[in-house]
Amino acid sequence: MAKLRCIRRNRFNKKENEVVYMRILVDLKDFPASKKFTYLNAASIGLMWDKASAAIIEWQEDLALNGTSNFDEKAEEEVFEQLRQFTASLLNANPADIAGGSSATELMSSVAWAVMPPKGTNIISCDVVHPSSIYPWVRVARHTGAKVIFAKNTNGYIPPERLYDLIDKSTSIVCISHVEYSGGQIYDLKKLAEKAHAVGAFLVVDATQSAGAVPINVRAMGVDVLVSGSYKWLTGPFGVAVLYLAPHLQKKLNPGLVGWRSHRDMWDFDSTRLVYADTAKKFEFSTMSYGNVIGLTKAMEYLLKLGIKEIQEFNMFLADLLIEGFKKRGAEIISPEKKEERSSIVSIRFPRRRSSEIARHLNANNIIISQRKDFLRFSPHLYNTVQDINKVFQVLDKVL
Repeated sequence: MAKLRCIRRNRFNKKENEVVYMRILVDLKDFPASKKFTYLNAASIGLMWDKASAAIIEWQEDLALNGTSNFDEKAEEEVFEQLRQFTASLLNANPADIAGGSSATELMSSVAWAVMPPKGTNIISCDVVHPSSIYPWVRVARHTGAKVIFAKNTNGYIPPERLYDLIDKSTSIVCISHVEYSGGQIYDLKKLAEKAHAVGAFLVVDATQSAGAVPINVRAMGVDVLVSGSYKWLTGPFGVAVLYLAPHLQKKLNPGLVGWRSHRDMWDFDSTRLVYADTAKKFEFSTMSYGNVIGLTKAMEYLLKLGIKEIQEFNMFLADLLIEGFKKRGAEIISPEKKEERSSIVSIRFPRRRSSEIARHLNANNIIISQRKDFLRFSPHLYNTVQDINKVFQVLDKVL
Protein backbone atom coordinates (compact mmCIF):
# COMPACT_ATOMS: atom_id res chain seq x y z
CA MET A 1 0.00 0.00 0.00
CA ALA A 2 1.04 3.63 0.45
CA LYS A 3 4.67 4.10 1.42
CA LEU A 4 6.72 7.10 2.43
CA ARG A 5 9.64 7.55 0.07
CA CYS A 6 12.27 10.20 -0.29
CA ILE A 7 13.90 11.33 -3.50
CA ARG A 8 16.79 13.67 -4.15
CA ARG A 9 15.57 16.72 -5.97
CA ASN A 10 18.79 18.14 -7.43
CA ARG A 11 17.35 17.80 -10.96
CA PHE A 12 14.69 20.32 -10.07
CA ASN A 13 16.15 22.53 -7.39
CA LYS A 14 19.17 24.77 -7.15
CA LYS A 15 19.96 23.42 -3.70
CA GLU A 16 22.03 20.32 -4.11
CA ASN A 17 20.93 17.20 -2.23
CA GLU A 18 17.68 18.68 -0.94
CA VAL A 19 15.51 15.80 0.18
CA VAL A 20 11.80 15.91 -0.53
CA TYR A 21 9.37 13.39 0.92
CA MET A 22 6.34 12.29 -1.04
CA ARG A 23 3.70 9.82 0.00
CA ILE A 24 2.75 7.23 -2.59
CA LEU A 25 -1.02 7.26 -2.46
CA VAL A 26 -1.79 3.98 -4.19
CA ASP A 27 -0.45 0.53 -4.80
CA LEU A 28 0.65 0.73 -8.42
CA LYS A 29 -0.40 -2.89 -8.93
CA ASP A 30 -3.97 -1.53 -8.79
CA PHE A 31 -3.25 0.33 -12.04
CA PRO A 32 -1.50 -2.28 -14.22
CA ALA A 33 -0.91 0.08 -17.16
CA SER A 34 1.31 2.22 -14.92
CA LYS A 35 3.85 -0.62 -15.05
CA LYS A 36 3.95 -0.59 -18.85
CA PHE A 37 3.82 3.15 -19.51
CA THR A 38 4.77 6.47 -18.06
CA TYR A 39 1.15 7.46 -18.24
CA LEU A 40 0.61 11.22 -17.91
CA ASN A 41 -2.69 11.47 -19.76
CA ALA A 42 -5.53 11.50 -17.20
CA ALA A 43 -7.01 14.60 -18.87
CA SER A 44 -7.67 12.44 -21.93
CA ILE A 45 -8.47 9.00 -20.54
CA GLY A 46 -7.45 8.12 -17.01
CA LEU A 47 -6.26 4.69 -16.01
CA MET A 48 -9.08 2.63 -14.53
CA TRP A 49 -8.73 1.22 -11.02
CA ASP A 50 -8.45 -2.52 -11.57
CA LYS A 51 -11.12 -3.41 -9.02
CA ALA A 52 -13.58 -1.17 -10.84
CA SER A 53 -12.76 -3.03 -14.04
CA ALA A 54 -13.15 -6.37 -12.25
CA ALA A 55 -16.58 -5.35 -10.92
CA ILE A 56 -17.76 -4.51 -14.45
CA ILE A 57 -16.52 -7.82 -15.85
CA GLU A 58 -18.09 -9.75 -12.97
CA TRP A 59 -21.45 -8.08 -13.62
CA GLN A 60 -21.28 -8.75 -17.35
CA GLU A 61 -20.39 -12.40 -16.81
CA ASP A 62 -23.15 -12.86 -14.25
CA LEU A 63 -25.69 -11.34 -16.64
CA ALA A 64 -24.49 -13.58 -19.46
CA LEU A 65 -24.62 -16.72 -17.34
CA ASN A 66 -27.66 -16.02 -15.17
CA GLY A 67 -29.80 -13.42 -16.93
CA THR A 68 -32.27 -11.77 -14.55
CA SER A 69 -32.00 -14.43 -11.85
CA ASN A 70 -29.49 -12.18 -10.06
CA PHE A 71 -29.89 -8.82 -11.81
CA ASP A 72 -33.64 -8.78 -11.26
CA GLU A 73 -36.13 -5.90 -11.36
CA LYS A 74 -35.24 -4.77 -7.84
CA ALA A 75 -31.53 -4.69 -8.72
CA GLU A 76 -32.22 -2.71 -11.89
CA GLU A 77 -34.39 -0.23 -10.01
CA GLU A 78 -31.73 0.32 -7.33
CA VAL A 79 -28.64 0.21 -9.54
CA PHE A 80 -27.94 3.96 -9.13
CA GLU A 81 -28.50 4.08 -5.36
CA GLN A 82 -24.89 3.65 -4.20
CA LEU A 83 -23.60 5.83 -7.02
CA ARG A 84 -25.90 8.63 -5.87
CA GLN A 85 -24.62 8.27 -2.31
CA PHE A 86 -20.92 8.35 -3.24
CA THR A 87 -21.41 11.19 -5.73
CA ALA A 88 -23.23 13.15 -3.02
CA SER A 89 -20.24 12.63 -0.71
CA LEU A 90 -17.85 13.68 -3.48
CA LEU A 91 -19.77 16.93 -4.11
CA ASN A 92 -21.11 17.64 -0.59
CA ALA A 93 -24.68 17.21 -1.76
CA ASN A 94 -27.62 14.95 -0.90
CA PRO A 95 -28.29 11.67 -2.78
CA ALA A 96 -31.65 13.12 -3.90
CA ASP A 97 -29.67 15.80 -5.79
CA ILE A 98 -27.87 13.20 -7.94
CA ALA A 99 -28.80 11.37 -11.12
CA GLY A 100 -26.85 8.92 -13.27
CA GLY A 101 -26.65 8.65 -17.03
CA SER A 102 -24.56 7.30 -19.89
CA SER A 103 -22.46 10.41 -20.57
CA ALA A 104 -21.92 13.95 -19.39
CA THR A 105 -23.01 15.26 -22.79
CA GLU A 106 -26.28 13.33 -22.59
CA LEU A 107 -27.03 14.76 -19.15
CA MET A 108 -26.00 18.28 -20.19
CA SER A 109 -28.29 18.03 -23.23
CA SER A 110 -31.22 16.95 -21.08
CA VAL A 111 -30.65 19.94 -18.77
CA ALA A 112 -30.30 22.36 -21.68
CA TRP A 113 -33.64 21.27 -23.15
CA ALA A 114 -35.18 21.40 -19.67
CA VAL A 115 -34.13 25.04 -19.20
CA MET A 116 -34.58 26.23 -22.83
CA PRO A 117 -33.27 29.79 -22.37
CA PRO A 118 -35.69 32.01 -24.26
CA LYS A 119 -35.09 34.58 -26.96
CA GLY A 120 -33.74 37.81 -25.54
CA THR A 121 -31.51 36.03 -23.02
CA ASN A 122 -27.87 35.08 -23.33
CA ILE A 123 -25.73 32.08 -22.41
CA ILE A 124 -22.21 32.94 -21.26
CA SER A 125 -19.25 30.64 -21.82
CA CYS A 126 -15.67 30.95 -23.06
CA ASP A 127 -13.98 30.11 -26.34
CA VAL A 128 -11.61 27.51 -24.84
CA VAL A 129 -14.38 25.43 -23.23
CA HIS A 130 -14.66 21.84 -24.46
CA PRO A 131 -17.29 21.62 -27.22
CA SER A 132 -19.24 18.93 -25.36
CA SER A 133 -19.89 21.40 -22.54
CA ILE A 134 -21.42 24.13 -24.67
CA TYR A 135 -22.77 22.46 -27.84
CA PRO A 136 -26.00 21.34 -26.08
CA TRP A 137 -26.68 24.98 -25.19
CA VAL A 138 -25.77 26.14 -28.70
CA ARG A 139 -28.30 23.68 -30.11
CA VAL A 140 -31.07 24.83 -27.77
CA ALA A 141 -30.22 28.49 -28.38
CA ARG A 142 -30.65 27.98 -32.12
CA HIS A 143 -34.12 26.62 -31.38
CA THR A 144 -35.23 29.33 -28.96
CA GLY A 145 -33.36 32.34 -30.32
CA ALA A 146 -31.19 32.83 -27.25
CA LYS A 147 -27.67 34.15 -27.81
CA VAL A 148 -24.44 32.37 -26.88
CA ILE A 149 -21.59 34.73 -25.94
CA PHE A 150 -18.00 33.56 -25.55
CA ALA A 151 -15.30 35.18 -23.44
CA LYS A 152 -12.16 35.42 -25.58
CA ASN A 153 -8.93 33.80 -24.44
CA THR A 154 -5.46 35.28 -24.43
CA ASN A 155 -2.94 32.54 -25.23
CA GLY A 156 -5.35 29.94 -23.89
CA TYR A 157 -6.09 31.84 -20.68
CA ILE A 158 -9.41 33.44 -19.71
CA PRO A 159 -8.98 36.36 -17.29
CA PRO A 160 -11.81 35.81 -14.77
CA GLU A 161 -12.89 39.47 -14.97
CA ARG A 162 -13.41 39.04 -18.71
CA LEU A 163 -15.91 36.29 -17.95
CA TYR A 164 -17.57 38.21 -15.11
CA ASP A 165 -18.01 41.32 -17.26
CA LEU A 166 -20.11 39.43 -19.81
CA ILE A 167 -22.73 38.49 -17.22
CA ASP A 168 -25.58 41.00 -17.33
CA LYS A 169 -29.31 41.27 -16.66
CA SER A 170 -30.05 39.35 -19.87
CA THR A 171 -27.94 36.35 -18.83
CA SER A 172 -29.88 33.15 -18.16
CA ILE A 173 -27.03 30.60 -18.06
CA VAL A 174 -23.32 30.69 -17.26
CA CYS A 175 -21.85 27.43 -18.56
CA ILE A 176 -18.19 26.60 -17.98
CA SER A 177 -15.82 23.73 -17.33
CA HIS A 178 -14.58 23.77 -13.75
CA VAL A 179 -11.13 22.97 -15.13
CA GLU A 180 -10.30 23.72 -18.76
CA TYR A 181 -9.15 20.71 -20.74
CA SER A 182 -6.58 22.72 -22.69
CA GLY A 183 -4.42 24.49 -20.13
CA GLY A 184 -5.87 23.29 -16.85
CA GLN A 185 -7.20 26.68 -15.75
CA ILE A 186 -9.51 26.33 -12.75
CA TYR A 187 -12.33 28.80 -12.12
CA ASP A 188 -13.61 30.17 -8.84
CA LEU A 189 -17.08 28.64 -8.91
CA LYS A 190 -18.28 30.57 -5.88
CA LYS A 191 -17.54 33.94 -7.51
CA LEU A 192 -19.11 32.81 -10.78
CA ALA A 193 -22.22 31.64 -8.94
CA GLU A 194 -22.48 34.97 -7.10
CA LYS A 195 -22.23 36.88 -10.39
CA ALA A 196 -24.79 34.61 -12.07
CA HIS A 197 -27.27 34.61 -9.19
CA ALA A 198 -27.10 38.40 -8.90
CA VAL A 199 -28.85 38.63 -12.29
CA GLY A 200 -31.10 35.59 -11.83
CA ALA A 201 -28.97 33.23 -13.93
CA PHE A 202 -27.96 29.61 -13.28
CA LEU A 203 -24.37 28.39 -13.02
CA VAL A 204 -23.92 25.16 -15.00
CA VAL A 205 -20.60 23.34 -14.57
CA ASP A 206 -18.89 20.52 -16.44
CA ALA A 207 -16.64 18.90 -13.83
CA THR A 208 -15.28 16.11 -16.04
CA GLN A 209 -11.76 17.57 -15.70
CA SER A 210 -11.99 18.16 -11.95
CA ALA A 211 -14.18 15.53 -10.26
CA GLY A 212 -11.87 13.10 -8.50
CA ALA A 213 -8.88 15.45 -8.59
CA VAL A 214 -10.17 18.74 -7.15
CA PRO A 215 -12.39 19.11 -4.05
CA ILE A 216 -15.90 20.29 -4.96
CA ASN A 217 -18.54 21.59 -2.57
CA VAL A 218 -21.57 22.42 -4.69
CA ARG A 219 -23.56 23.85 -1.78
CA ALA A 220 -20.84 26.18 -0.54
CA MET A 221 -19.95 27.18 -4.10
CA GLY A 222 -23.56 27.82 -5.12
CA VAL A 223 -23.51 25.57 -8.20
CA ASP A 224 -26.94 25.04 -9.78
CA VAL A 225 -26.11 22.18 -12.16
CA LEU A 226 -23.02 20.01 -12.46
CA VAL A 227 -22.24 17.08 -14.76
CA SER A 228 -19.19 14.85 -14.87
CA GLY A 229 -17.95 11.99 -16.98
CA SER A 230 -16.21 9.11 -15.26
CA TYR A 231 -13.29 8.03 -17.42
CA LYS A 232 -10.72 10.69 -16.57
CA TRP A 233 -9.87 11.64 -12.98
CA LEU A 234 -12.54 9.40 -11.43
CA THR A 235 -10.60 6.30 -12.61
CA GLY A 236 -13.83 4.79 -13.92
CA PRO A 237 -15.09 3.41 -17.24
CA PHE A 238 -16.67 4.93 -20.31
CA GLY A 239 -20.46 4.79 -20.55
CA VAL A 240 -21.56 6.35 -17.26
CA ALA A 241 -21.79 9.89 -15.88
CA VAL A 242 -23.37 11.81 -13.01
CA LEU A 243 -25.54 14.90 -12.66
CA TYR A 244 -26.02 17.23 -9.70
CA LEU A 245 -29.22 19.27 -9.73
CA ALA A 246 -29.67 21.85 -6.96
CA PRO A 247 -32.79 21.32 -4.82
CA HIS A 248 -34.44 24.54 -5.99
CA LEU A 249 -34.47 23.21 -9.58
CA GLN A 250 -35.68 19.67 -8.96
CA LYS A 251 -39.39 20.43 -9.11
CA LYS A 252 -38.97 23.34 -11.51
CA LEU A 253 -37.18 21.52 -14.34
CA ASN A 254 -38.49 18.59 -16.34
CA PRO A 255 -35.86 16.58 -18.24
CA GLY A 256 -35.31 17.16 -21.92
CA LEU A 257 -34.67 13.46 -22.50
CA VAL A 258 -37.26 11.03 -21.17
CA GLY A 259 -37.83 7.28 -21.21
CA TRP A 260 -39.27 4.45 -19.18
CA ARG A 261 -37.11 5.19 -16.12
CA SER A 262 -38.37 8.79 -16.09
CA HIS A 263 -41.64 7.81 -14.43
CA ARG A 264 -41.85 8.04 -10.64
CA ASP A 265 -42.63 4.32 -10.62
CA MET A 266 -40.51 2.94 -13.43
CA TRP A 267 -42.34 -0.40 -13.36
CA ASP A 268 -45.78 1.16 -13.72
CA PHE A 269 -45.65 0.82 -17.54
CA ASP A 270 -48.67 3.06 -18.08
CA SER A 271 -47.85 4.81 -21.34
CA THR A 272 -50.85 7.15 -21.04
CA ARG A 273 -49.31 9.24 -18.26
CA LEU A 274 -45.88 10.47 -17.21
CA VAL A 275 -45.35 11.42 -13.56
CA TYR A 276 -41.82 12.54 -12.71
CA ALA A 277 -39.98 11.94 -9.47
CA ASP A 278 -39.57 15.05 -7.28
CA THR A 279 -35.78 14.67 -7.22
CA ALA A 280 -32.89 14.69 -9.68
CA LYS A 281 -33.73 11.03 -10.31
CA LYS A 282 -36.21 12.22 -12.98
CA PHE A 283 -33.18 12.74 -15.27
CA GLU A 284 -32.44 8.99 -15.29
CA PHE A 285 -34.41 7.90 -18.32
CA SER A 286 -33.05 4.83 -20.03
CA THR A 287 -31.74 1.30 -19.89
CA MET A 288 -27.96 1.51 -20.12
CA SER A 289 -24.78 -0.44 -19.55
CA TYR A 290 -25.45 -0.92 -15.84
CA GLY A 291 -22.17 -2.73 -15.22
CA ASN A 292 -20.40 0.57 -15.81
CA VAL A 293 -22.51 2.15 -13.07
CA ILE A 294 -21.22 -0.53 -10.70
CA GLY A 295 -17.64 0.08 -11.84
CA LEU A 296 -17.85 3.82 -11.28
CA THR A 297 -19.45 3.26 -7.89
CA LYS A 298 -16.45 1.14 -6.84
CA ALA A 299 -13.97 3.68 -8.21
CA MET A 300 -15.67 6.58 -6.48
CA GLU A 301 -15.70 4.75 -3.14
CA TYR A 302 -11.98 4.10 -3.58
CA LEU A 303 -11.16 7.75 -4.29
CA LEU A 304 -13.22 8.98 -1.34
CA LYS A 305 -11.27 6.69 0.99
CA LEU A 306 -8.00 8.12 -0.33
CA GLY A 307 -9.32 11.68 0.08
CA ILE A 308 -9.80 14.14 -2.78
CA LYS A 309 -7.76 16.84 -1.01
CA GLU A 310 -4.89 14.39 -0.59
CA ILE A 311 -5.11 13.43 -4.26
CA GLN A 312 -5.07 17.10 -5.28
CA GLU A 313 -1.98 17.82 -3.17
CA PHE A 314 -0.18 14.80 -4.58
CA ASN A 315 -1.05 15.67 -8.19
CA MET A 316 -0.04 19.31 -7.73
CA PHE A 317 3.31 18.22 -6.28
CA LEU A 318 4.01 16.33 -9.51
CA ALA A 319 2.68 19.20 -11.64
CA ASP A 320 5.00 21.62 -9.85
CA LEU A 321 7.98 19.39 -10.66
CA LEU A 322 6.93 19.34 -14.30
CA ILE A 323 6.58 23.11 -14.52
CA GLU A 324 9.90 23.73 -12.81
CA GLY A 325 11.69 21.32 -15.12
CA PHE A 326 10.02 22.71 -18.25
CA LYS A 327 10.96 26.26 -17.34
CA LYS A 328 14.61 25.25 -16.96
CA ARG A 329 14.48 23.87 -20.46
CA GLY A 330 13.03 27.02 -21.99
CA ALA A 331 9.45 25.88 -22.47
CA GLU A 332 6.55 28.29 -22.69
CA ILE A 333 4.02 27.36 -20.02
CA ILE A 334 0.47 27.62 -21.37
CA SER A 335 -1.14 26.78 -18.02
CA PRO A 336 -1.96 29.68 -15.66
CA GLU A 337 0.79 31.19 -13.54
CA LYS A 338 -1.27 31.81 -10.41
CA LYS A 339 -1.32 28.82 -8.07
CA GLU A 340 -5.01 29.27 -7.26
CA GLU A 341 -5.91 29.12 -10.96
CA ARG A 342 -3.93 25.96 -11.71
CA SER A 343 -4.87 22.31 -11.72
CA SER A 344 -2.52 19.38 -12.33
CA ILE A 345 -2.92 19.75 -16.11
CA VAL A 346 0.31 21.24 -17.44
CA SER A 347 0.38 22.44 -21.06
CA ILE A 348 3.55 23.69 -22.74
CA ARG A 349 5.27 24.34 -26.03
CA PHE A 350 8.89 24.89 -26.96
CA PRO A 351 9.68 27.91 -29.13
CA ARG A 352 10.88 26.98 -32.59
CA ARG A 353 10.19 23.29 -31.98
CA ARG A 354 7.31 21.29 -33.42
CA SER A 355 5.15 19.87 -30.66
CA SER A 356 4.15 16.96 -32.88
CA GLU A 357 7.79 15.89 -33.19
CA ILE A 358 8.37 16.06 -29.43
CA ALA A 359 5.16 14.15 -28.78
CA ARG A 360 6.28 11.44 -31.19
CA HIS A 361 9.57 10.97 -29.31
CA LEU A 362 7.85 10.87 -25.94
CA ASN A 363 5.29 8.32 -27.11
CA ALA A 364 8.05 6.23 -28.69
CA ASN A 365 9.58 6.02 -25.21
CA ASN A 366 6.27 4.89 -23.67
CA ILE A 367 5.55 8.32 -22.21
CA ILE A 368 1.85 8.80 -22.89
CA ILE A 369 0.67 12.42 -23.16
CA SER A 370 -1.66 14.38 -25.45
CA GLN A 371 -0.95 16.94 -28.14
CA ARG A 372 -3.69 19.55 -28.29
CA LYS A 373 -3.41 22.06 -31.13
CA ASP A 374 0.21 23.31 -31.04
CA PHE A 375 1.01 22.41 -27.44
CA LEU A 376 1.82 19.36 -25.32
CA ARG A 377 -0.44 18.46 -22.40
CA PHE A 378 0.77 16.51 -19.37
CA SER A 379 -1.75 15.41 -16.74
CA PRO A 380 -0.35 13.40 -13.80
CA HIS A 381 -2.70 11.60 -11.44
CA LEU A 382 -2.50 9.51 -8.28
CA TYR A 383 -0.84 6.54 -10.03
CA ASN A 384 2.17 8.60 -11.15
CA THR A 385 5.52 8.96 -9.38
CA VAL A 386 8.53 11.25 -9.31
CA GLN A 387 10.31 8.61 -11.38
CA ASP A 388 7.74 9.26 -14.11
CA ILE A 389 8.61 12.96 -14.06
CA ASN A 390 12.32 12.16 -14.19
CA LYS A 391 11.80 9.98 -17.26
CA VAL A 392 10.02 12.82 -19.08
CA PHE A 393 13.06 15.05 -18.65
CA GLN A 394 15.52 12.31 -19.53
CA VAL A 395 13.81 11.86 -22.87
CA LEU A 396 13.26 15.58 -23.40
CA ASP A 397 16.94 16.34 -22.84
CA LYS A 398 17.85 13.94 -25.64
CA VAL A 399 15.21 15.39 -27.97
CA LEU A 400 16.04 19.04 -27.25
